[in-house]
Order: sequence, then C-alpha cells, then structure tokens
Amino acid sequence: MTINTGREVRWPHRVGVVPAVVDGYQHRRHVVDLGQTAPGGGAATHTQVLCGLGGVGKTQLAAAYADHASSRGQIDLLVWVTAATRHGVVASYAQAAYGVLDAADTEVQKAAVQFLAWLATTDRRWLIVLDDLQTPADLNGLWPPATPTGTVLVTTRRRDAALADGRRRVLDLGVFTPAEAAAYLRHKLPHEPVDQLEQLAADLGHLPLALAQATAYLTDRGLDCTGYRVRLTDRRRALAQLLPEPEALPDEHRATVAATWWLSIVAADRLQPRGLARPLLDLAALLDPNGIPVHLFTSPAVTDHLGSLDRGDDAAPIDQDAVADALRNLHRLSLVTHSGGHLRVHALVQRATRDRLAPEQLDTAARIAADALLQIWPVPERDSSTSHQSLYANTAALYGHRRRALLVPQVHAVLSRAGRSLGDTGHPADAVAFFTGLHTDCLRVLGPDHPHTLTTLHDVAQWRGEAGDPAGAVETFRQVLADRSRVLGPDHPDTLMARNNLAYSQGRAGDPAGAVEAFRQVLADRSRVLGPDHPDTLMTRNNLAYWRGHAGDPAGAVEALRQVLADRLRVLGPEHRHTLSTSSNVAYWRGQAGDPAGAVEALQRVLADYLRVLGPDHPHTLTTRRNMAYWQGESGDRAGAIEATEHVLADQLRVLGPGHPDTLTTRRNLARWRDIGAG
Repeated sequence: MTINTGREVRWPHRVGVVPAVVDGYQHRRHVVDLGQTAPGGGAATHTQVLCGLGGVGKTQLAAAYADHASSRGQIDLLVWVTAATRHGVVASYAQAAYGVLDAADTEVQKAAVQFLAWLATTDRRWLIVLDDLQTPADLNGLWPPATPTGTVLVTTRRRDAALADGRRRVLDLGVFTPAEAAAYLRHKLPHEPVDQLEQLAADLGHLPLALAQATAYLTDRGLDCTGYRVRLTDRRRALAQLLPEPEALPDEHRATVAATWWLSIVAADRLQPRGLARPLLDLAALLDPNGIPVHLFTSPAVTDHLGSLDRGDDAAPIDQDAVADALRNLHRLSLVTHSGGHLRVHALVQRATRDRLAPEQLDTAARIAADALLQIWPVPERDSSTSHQSLYANTAALYGHRRRALLVPQVHAVLSRAGRSLGDTGHPADAVAFFTGLHTDCLRVLGPDHPHTLTTLHDVAQWRGEAGDPAGAVETFRQVLADRSRVLGPDHPDTLMARNNLAYSQGRAGDPAGAVEAFRQVLADRSRVLGPDHPDTLMTRNNLAYWRGHAGDPAGAVEALRQVLADRLRVLGPEHRHTLSTSSNVAYWRGQAGDPAGAVEALQRVLADYLRVLGPDHPHTLTTRRNMAYWQGESGDRAGAIEATEHVLADQLRVLGPGHPDTLTTRRNLARWRDIGAG
C-alpha cells in the first residue's frame, strides 16, 4: 500500500538526530580532510568509511562534518542513520522516504528501496551518515547509490575487507595527537597546570572518549589532575571505578569506554573461529601495548591453552590458521592493530580486559604468556636487534602486571632470560639494575634463603663484573658463596658455580695468580662432583687456562686451551657459545705468546663463526673484530689496524654506546695505534 505524504518538503531537510558537537571538539588535522570536495559536489570518492577503536571520536568527526556541511548550505538533505542493525538502517531510510517523497509504501522495506531509488535520480545534494555500523553485511542491498550529488559517510569499529573497495575510501582514525589531547584538556580544565594535563593525556593514551569521561569524573568528585592520576595508577582500581556512572556520562555518551569495548570483544569472539578472540585478548592485555610479536600467539604454550578451552563440540581445531583468523577478528573490530608482525593494543583496552578477569585467571594467563615468551626467545640471541628489545618490553610489562604470579612458587625462567638478554646484547649496567630489582622482589616474596633469591644475587654479581666493576663483583660473589655454602652445601653445583665466578672476578680485579689457584681448587671439586666432561667442568678448565696466560704463562695457556677446545667441540659442538669463546681465547693467547699473525688467522675463523651464529652487531662479534685489529697492528700493519679499529669503534658506539667497557677498550686501542703511528 502506498501513502501520500500530503505535505510540501522544506529544504534543506534533515532526518534523524545528529549528535551535538561536544564542548572542546578538536579538529583532527592528522586525518585526511573528509571535505576534499563539498558534499553533493561530485566528490571523486562517493563513500568514505571512518573506522577505528571505540572511543577515538569517529561519531564526533562525522557529526562535525555534517554540521559544517549543513551550516554552509552545502547539502539539501542530511540523513543520520544509527546503523547498529539492519532493521535500524531500513527504518531510517523509510523515515527519510516518508519525509521527502510525494508517495511512499507503508511497508518500511519497500519504502527504504524507494528512498534509495530517489537518491539515484534526484538533483538534490544529499549526505547520508551511517553511524556505528556493526556488521558490514547489514548494508547488503542498502548502500546508497553513487551519484554526482551525494556523499556517504560511515563510522564503524570494523575493518573488514568488504568495506574497502574501489568505490569507498577507508580512513583509520587513531587517538588524539598529544597536542590535540592537551588542547582538549586545557579547554575542559583551564585551571590545571599544563604539565599535569599533558601527563594525564598520556596516562589515558590520548583516547578522546576516555579524556571526556575522565574530566567529567574528576570534576564531579572535586579532584584535581594529580589526585585523579594517583587513582589511575592504582592497579587495584578497575577502570570502571575511574569513570562516571552511566547517568553522569558527559556529551550524551551512551556507555562508558569500558562498556563500549566489551561489546566489541563479544562480537569478535562470536566470529569464526568462535571462542578464540577473547582468550587471545586476555593474554595480550598483560603484554606490551606498543607491540606484541604475533608468533607468540602460535607458540605451544598458547595453542595448548586454547585447545584446553571448552568452545563447544563443533569448534574449529586449534592451529596457526585458527589463531591468525582470531587475531584478525580482533583487528576487524578495531580492538587491536595487526601489522608488521606485531599486535598493538591500546593500554586502556588492556586495562578494561584485565578488569573482567578474576585474580586466578590473570595469574594463569600471566604464566601462559611467560611460557610463550620463553618459547619464542631465540637462543643464541643474535645481535642487539629489535627482537630482544620487543621480547624484553613484553616481559617487563607482564612482570609489572602480575609480579607475584611470576615469582611463586619459583622465579619464572623468562625473567632470568630477560635480564641475561640485556647483558648479552651489550647492556650490562641495565642487566645489573634488572637483577638488583628482581633480587629485592625475591627477598620480599621468597625470603633470603630461597635458591632463586640466591640465584638472582649471583646474577647481580656476574653483571657487575661485566659492567666494569670487578671489585664489586668479588664482594657480591663472596656473599653469594657464603649463603649458598650454608643453604645448599659445599658440593652443590650452584655453590661450585659461585666459586668459579668468584675466581674469575678475582682475576679481573687484578689478582690473576689468586684466580689460577682458586680455579685449580674448583676444578678438582667439579671433576669429582660433576665429572670431567660436564660443561661446568669444561668451563673451569677454560677459565684456568685463560688466567694462566694472565699470570705470565701464555704458551701454557695456548696448550691448555687447545685441549679444552677439543673437548668442547666433542661435548658441546662447534657452534655453542662456549666453544666459540674458547676458540677466541686460543687466538688471543697465540698472539700473546709471540704469534700475532697466527692470532689474526685464528680470529678470522672465529669471526666467521660469530657472524653466522650471533650476527654482526652482537657484542662478542664486535669484540672479536677489535681483537683481530689489535693483532693486525702487532703483526706490523698499523695503518690497517687503525682503519679496522675505527670501524669497530663506530659500530660499538652505535650498538653499545660510548660508556660501555668494550667501547672504552677500543678507544684505548685506537689511541695506542695512532700514537705509535705518529711516533
């Protein structure tokens, strides 16, 4: 049945309720201008899709665009559609039909079709805003037609491929820039110090919706920025406790930021493969928001966990494809950004996700994430590349969220791996700071005599020596040895390791003869307790031979090291880092024994191995290059030594920094060769 509307249309005409532009609205200069061509003016791209995380301001940007176009007389018809459901789209189109057509069918579906047909033929300038599209398929058969006089603007959290084709331009809207966030807060809180406003903006990740709701919360409660930020950093408070009650939401917000995201999480979890998106986000919520390696989610620890979940009898099997699809579902709902091998998650999305988990669920997730990090950590670790930096950042984030879960009943191995990674990639001072903090936590949680408390103190001592403080290392190792002897006994492998490392630090502190004597005693006990081929026994033999050279017997050092090398090749293999270390020591003492040319030749082979196994920027590789340059100079090629040392120094400055002990040694070598050349 068709009805005659019976009234004259007044132009310009508006259908639907356009949200008011909020107080303090910020013009998003980093977004491509939506109005490159005025609405209804024959824009090259008829349909534009604003996608992004819930709360980034998509609806506000669309409302400001519509308000601007209307106030400037650029459109005759504005239709604002709440596009959360297909029914809502059809109903809005029918309402528009009844408002602008001379006659429209009483059945809303048919009236909607009539309205779309009218859009295709009218010369009126029109703008259709489809706000909060939740399911792209809801627009099948309902996309407004492409015409010279019309423009369509869509806002959605979805990033589905169906939204991006040649007829539509997709704009991925991010959070405020720091300047935009600070400007908004200055407008809303004009009496607050600028530095506090900037810090509050950073604390909230520059998310527009969070900034608006936070300012409403602190205003209603009479808080200043400092007081609110203290509450915000309190991990015991759920995010919902730091936002206004539903009836106190500002700017006509329909839900708190946390509730907004929960709807997206539920939607992502319902997509195929069902039931995987949410547990993956639970893990991501404990890791580094700036970048989580995607292959972490396909580690055995994670896939075993996903396989243990009750997802129904018809659930898809867990494999890499299923995990990849579930991560893409989170990306499609704009809960994460999946690109370049990493997953990024807004810190407030992480917090809202954690808030919905019970403490025991968080602890379980933390241990699974820790297992996964350990499983994907490369051994040996190559270079000081972004790989270890990302893994360390994720471990630090995880430890910050669930500290006790990674300490009880024992220190999780990923924490030791993270600390060693700092030292192994050329940052021994950072390793000292890391293990010092970990030891303090172990004292508090595990007690002073727990074996893992003693191990972390041992790590502090080791990296103090590597950072250029051998006297401090000796002092700390003596404390470790005393504690381990008392708690574990004199023949425990950990006690013997403390004796070995104390002897090494004695040599570094200027007592090579004392180191040799100490190593002889440790070697006798390790051979008796562990056996002659145990890696720890071979370690002590290597160290004894090395310090024999420093004690004045370089020829004896070469002979002993060659025997150790043969045994390490047999027991550990040619690419083990201890085997490579012994090869390097043989070359060094060949040079000290009067064969600098032989040292260069041997170091060339060692360098090739280090380059293959550890990469060009690893500290051991750089040290080998420096040593090769040194013996090149001792062989008579001082000009070549200067050039090679200059190249090594440039790389050490780039990788290790100017204050690293290895960099300082290279500087001294370079000065020596330049002085000799000048003389």
